Amino acid sequence: MNNYELMVIFTPVLSDDEFKSQQKKIAKMVTEAGGAVVAENAWGLKSLAYPIQKKTTGLYWVLEYSAAPEFNEKLKIQLLRDETVLRHLCTKLDKYAVEYNARKRSGVKSNQQKAVEA
Repeated sequence: MNNYELMVIFTPVLSDDEFKSQQKKIAKMVTEAGGAVVAENAWGLKSLAYPIQKKTTGLYWVLEYSAAPEFNEKLKIQLLRDETVLRHLCTKLDKYAVEYNARKRSGVKSNQQKAVEA
C-alpha cells in the first residue's frame, strides 16, 4: 500500500449536494478497492490560472489516501470519463510528505514556522 494525494478540480456549475456526492463517490471507490482514506479537504470555489473548457473557476478537492499501485490506473480512467471533472492530479507521497501532512492536520508547528513568528 502506497500513500497518494489526489487533487480534483470539478466544474463550477455543480451544486453543493452534487459536489459532495462526487466526493463520496471517489472516496467510496478508494475504500472498495481495499484502500483507506486518510484525509479529505474541500477547498471550494477557486479561480483558475487559465480557462479550462471556457470556465475561469473550479471547485477544488484534495484527497489523501493509501491504496495499491494498480488502483490508480482504474481511478484515472474513471476521472477521465467523468464530465464533471475538469482536471485531476494524483501524486505519490514519500514518507516525508506523509509526516508533513500529518503534522499540518494536527496543528503542530514546524521549526521554520516557529522561526518566522519569532
